Amino acid sequence: MSKKDKRKNKKEHHTKVSVKSFDLRTADLPSRPKPLKPADIRALRASLNASQALLARLLNVSSNAVESWEQGIREPRQATLKLLHIAKRNPAVLLD
Repeated sequence: MSKKDKRKNKKEHHTKVSVKSFDLRTADLPSRPKPLKPADIRALRASLNASQALLARLLNVSSNAVESWEQGIREPRQATLKLLHIAKRNPAVLLD
């Protein structure tokens, strides 16, 4: 099999993958994520067996932000809060 045939075969393989269509105009959007208590954030971090610095890196925030959340000084922003709720259900998503 020539290189050209291999590339063609590889390209065909990728085009055979089916993609579901998704239309946000007709989808039921979930409600905003509920605020997490500082203890909930600490518990989530503990369940991940992660330090504050590691959790911060996984969420793309500063270590100070995670520390502030756990002390109740600040609350996570909506996007981060959504990611925390997703991570609570499926921790592996933080590693993708």
